[in-house]
Amino acid sequence: MIMCLAIPAQVVSVKDNTAIVDFGGVKRSVSIALLEKLEPGDYVIVHTGYAIQKMDRKEAEESLELWREVLTGDQPPET
Repeated sequence: MIMCLAIPAQVVSVKDNTAIVDFGGVKRSVSIALLEKLEPGDYVIVHTGYAIQKMDRKEAEESLELWREVLTGDQPPET
C-alpha cells in the first residue's frame, strides 16, 4: 500500500501556470494549472508536482504545527 502525505506549502512567487512554493525552507516549482488566483503568501496542498487545493492561513499553520510535533516529538505546551 502506498500512502501520500499532504503537507501545506506557502506560495513564494507566481509566474504563468507555475509557482515557487516553500515547504518550511525547501523550495520547489509546482504547477498551479488546477487553481485560480494564487498570490505570494497563499498556502496550497501539493500532490505530485501540482498545487491541488488552496488552504486558509490558519488551517495551514495548524497543520504545519502538527507536522512539527510529529517530526520532532515535541508536545505543545499545556495551557
